[in-house]
Amino acid sequence: MKRILLIASIVLCVVALQAQPGTISLNLDAGYTFHDEVQFDAAYTDVEAAFRYGGGIEYFVDFNKSITLKYHRMDTQFPLYWQNGEQINSDKDSKGSVNYILVGGNTYFSPDPDAKARPYGGLGLGVGILDVNDNTATKFAWDARLGVKIKTPSVVSFKVEAYLQSIISTFGTDIWYGYGGYAYAVPDYATLWQFGFSGIVCFDFKR
Repeated sequence: MKRILLIASIVLCVVALQAQPGTISLNLDAGYTFHDEVQFDAAYTDVEAAFRYGGGIEYFVDFNKSITLKYHRMDTQFPLYWQNGEQINSDKDSKGSVNYILVGGNTYFSPDPDAKARPYGGLGLGVGILDVNDNTATKFAWDARLGVKIKTPSVVSFKVEAYLQSIISTFGTDIWYGYGGYAYAVPDYATLWQFGFSGIVCFDFKR
């Protein structure tokens, strides 16, 4: 997965260098991500709501199309519970973070490139890095977003964005029995769904 992300990042840079001259935007953002409960077979964890921060680069290959590379992080708690609600780990051992490194793109829906407010939507793919009590795991991740970019007379502009981001992981196997008594081991999947809102400060530069 890390190799795929590296290749995607290199492709992004090559496309940006070979594309027609456009705008490069350096984005700094901060927002709030709501909690999500992740179910396992005998237990579950509640990834608590937390402040999210990060940044990225956005290259406009056209006035309404852009390519993005970004990193986001949220420091949070991962309390683990048995299905009866009894907590398994201590509060000290449940500290950690959720990190995303994503490559994707945005489409701006306004036909006027000089409009003051331009709605957009986008998708991204990459990796999610979970760090719990200094134990890390890197898994497949993706995100989707909707927002509005508000331009000013200066190089600074602003975005208001709603996002959904997700990390998908296997955590074991289930045994399924088929016709004739054959047994099959099928991977179990746990999915983290995170929804939130973000404010973004953009610094737009012409090539």
